[in-house]
Amino acid sequence: MTHRVQQEVALFVGFLAELTETEGLLYTAGKKDCLELPVLNEDELEEQFVRGSGPGGQATNKTSNCVVLKHIPSGIVVKCHQTRSMETNRKRAREIMQEKLDVFYNGEDSNVLKQKKDAEWRKKEKKRKAKETLEKKKLFKEMVMAETRQGEETR
Repeated sequence: MTHRVQQEVALFVGFLAELTETEGLLYTAGKKDCLELPVLNEDELEEQFVRGSGPGGQATNKTSNCVVLKHIPSGIVVKCHQTRSMETNRKRAREIMQEKLDVFYNGEDSNVLKQKKDAEWRKKEKKRKAKETLEKKKLFKEMVMAETRQGEETR
Protein backbone atom coordinates (compact mmCIF):
# COMPACT_ATOMS: atom_id res chain seq x y z
CA MET A 1 0.00 0.00 0.00
CA THR A 2 2.82 2.42 0.85
CA HIS A 3 4.51 1.81 -2.51
CA ARG A 4 1.29 2.72 -4.36
CA VAL A 5 0.98 5.94 -2.36
CA GLN A 6 4.58 6.83 -3.17
CA GLN A 7 3.95 6.30 -6.88
CA GLU A 8 0.82 8.43 -6.80
CA VAL A 9 2.61 11.21 -4.97
CA ALA A 10 5.51 11.04 -7.44
CA LEU A 11 3.11 11.20 -10.41
CA PHE A 12 1.35 14.30 -9.15
CA VAL A 13 4.41 16.49 -8.64
CA GLY A 14 2.40 19.44 -9.89
CA PHE A 15 0.03 19.17 -6.95
CA LEU A 16 2.67 19.40 -4.23
CA ALA A 17 0.67 22.16 -2.54
CA GLU A 18 -1.92 19.59 -1.51
CA LEU A 19 0.58 17.30 0.23
CA THR A 20 0.42 17.06 3.98
CA GLU A 21 3.53 16.64 6.11
CA THR A 22 3.17 12.85 6.34
CA GLU A 23 2.70 12.52 2.59
CA GLY A 24 5.73 14.78 2.10
CA LEU A 25 7.77 12.36 4.19
CA LEU A 26 6.49 9.49 2.01
CA TYR A 27 7.65 11.45 -1.00
CA THR A 28 11.26 11.43 0.24
CA ALA A 29 11.07 7.88 1.65
CA GLY A 30 11.97 6.32 -1.71
CA LYS A 31 15.50 7.75 -1.66
CA LYS A 32 18.46 5.65 -0.57
CA ASP A 33 19.89 8.31 1.70
CA CYS A 34 16.63 9.61 3.08
CA LEU A 35 17.24 12.79 5.03
CA GLU A 36 14.77 14.58 7.22
CA LEU A 37 14.58 17.74 5.15
CA PRO A 38 12.19 20.59 5.89
CA VAL A 39 8.78 20.33 4.24
CA LEU A 40 8.19 22.96 1.58
CA ASN A 41 5.16 25.17 2.01
CA GLU A 42 3.88 26.00 -1.49
CA ASP A 43 2.50 29.35 -0.25
CA GLU A 44 6.09 30.47 0.44
CA LEU A 45 7.35 29.53 -3.04
CA GLU A 46 7.30 31.58 -6.21
CA GLU A 47 7.74 29.52 -9.37
CA GLN A 48 8.63 30.73 -12.87
CA PHE A 49 9.35 28.94 -16.11
CA VAL A 50 12.01 30.54 -18.28
CA ARG A 51 13.79 29.53 -21.44
CA GLY A 52 16.80 27.36 -20.95
CA SER A 53 20.31 27.89 -22.23
CA GLY A 54 23.38 25.83 -22.93
CA PRO A 55 23.95 22.82 -25.18
CA GLY A 56 20.99 21.28 -26.95
CA GLY A 57 20.37 23.76 -29.73
CA GLN A 58 16.91 24.74 -30.84
CA ALA A 59 15.15 22.12 -28.69
CA THR A 60 16.63 23.71 -25.56
CA ASN A 61 16.45 27.36 -26.51
CA LYS A 62 12.81 27.46 -27.70
CA THR A 63 11.10 25.70 -24.81
CA SER A 64 10.43 27.25 -21.41
CA ASN A 65 11.27 24.24 -19.29
CA CYS A 66 13.87 25.82 -17.01
CA VAL A 67 12.37 26.21 -13.52
CA VAL A 68 13.24 29.18 -11.29
CA LEU A 69 12.02 28.61 -7.74
CA LYS A 70 12.20 31.35 -5.09
CA HIS A 71 11.61 30.88 -1.37
CA ILE A 72 10.07 34.21 -0.38
CA PRO A 73 10.87 34.28 3.40
CA SER A 74 14.58 33.47 2.98
CA GLY A 75 15.14 34.90 -0.51
CA ILE A 76 16.85 31.71 -1.73
CA VAL A 77 16.58 31.21 -5.50
CA VAL A 78 17.07 27.87 -7.26
CA LYS A 79 17.33 27.53 -11.04
CA CYS A 80 17.03 24.03 -12.46
CA HIS A 81 17.46 23.04 -16.11
CA GLN A 82 18.95 19.56 -15.80
CA THR A 83 16.56 17.81 -18.19
CA ARG A 84 14.22 18.66 -21.06
CA SER A 85 11.18 17.70 -18.99
CA MET A 86 9.49 20.51 -17.09
CA GLU A 87 8.00 18.15 -14.49
CA THR A 88 11.37 16.55 -13.76
CA ASN A 89 12.97 19.99 -13.44
CA ARG A 90 10.19 21.08 -11.04
CA LYS A 91 10.79 18.02 -8.88
CA ARG A 92 14.57 18.49 -8.84
CA ALA A 93 14.24 22.22 -8.12
CA ARG A 94 12.14 21.43 -5.05
CA GLU A 95 14.65 18.81 -3.86
CA ILE A 96 17.49 21.32 -4.23
CA MET A 97 15.41 23.97 -2.46
CA GLN A 98 14.80 21.61 0.48
CA GLU A 99 18.53 20.98 0.82
CA LYS A 100 19.36 24.69 0.63
CA LEU A 101 16.70 25.52 3.22
CA ASP A 102 18.11 22.83 5.51
CA VAL A 103 21.55 24.43 5.27
CA PHE A 104 20.06 27.95 5.64
CA TYR A 105 18.04 27.22 8.78
CA ASN A 106 20.22 24.59 10.50
CA GLY A 107 23.70 25.76 9.49
CA GLU A 108 26.43 23.35 10.64
CA ASP A 109 23.82 20.97 12.10
CA SER A 110 22.09 20.43 8.75
CA ASN A 111 21.82 16.87 7.45
CA VAL A 112 23.19 17.90 4.06
CA LEU A 113 26.43 19.30 5.51
CA LYS A 114 26.85 16.33 7.85
CA GLN A 115 26.49 13.96 4.91
CA LYS A 116 28.97 15.99 2.86
CA LYS A 117 31.55 16.00 5.69
CA ASP A 118 31.08 12.26 6.14
CA ALA A 119 31.69 11.69 2.42
CA GLU A 120 34.84 13.83 2.53
CA TRP A 121 36.11 11.88 5.55
CA ARG A 122 35.47 8.56 3.77
CA LYS A 123 37.33 9.83 0.70
CA LYS A 124 40.34 10.90 2.79
CA GLU A 125 40.32 7.57 4.63
CA LYS A 126 40.26 5.67 1.33
CA LYS A 127 43.15 7.75 0.02
CA ARG A 128 45.15 7.13 3.22
CA LYS A 129 44.60 3.37 3.00
CA ALA A 130 45.64 3.34 -0.66
CA LYS A 131 48.80 5.22 0.25
CA GLU A 132 49.53 2.74 3.06
CA THR A 133 49.03 -0.21 0.72
CA LEU A 134 51.37 1.35 -1.84
CA GLU A 135 54.06 1.80 0.81
CA LYS A 136 53.68 -1.83 1.90
CA LYS A 137 54.04 -2.99 -1.70
CA LYS A 138 57.22 -0.93 -2.13
CA LEU A 139 58.71 -2.39 1.07
CA PHE A 140 57.79 -5.91 -0.04
CA LYS A 141 59.43 -5.39 -3.44
CA GLU A 142 62.57 -4.06 -1.76
CA MET A 143 62.68 -7.09 0.54
CA VAL A 144 62.26 -9.49 -2.38
CA MET A 145 64.98 -7.70 -4.38
CA ALA A 146 67.32 -7.78 -1.37
CA GLU A 147 66.71 -11.53 -0.87
CA THR A 148 67.36 -12.28 -4.56
CA ARG A 149 70.61 -10.31 -4.43
CA GLN A 150 71.73 -12.22 -1.33
CA GLY A 151 70.83 -15.52 -3.03
CA GLU A 152 72.87 -14.59 -6.12
CA GLU A 153 75.87 -13.53 -4.00
CA THR A 154 75.96 -16.86 -2.11
CA ARG A 155 76.12 -18.87 -5.34
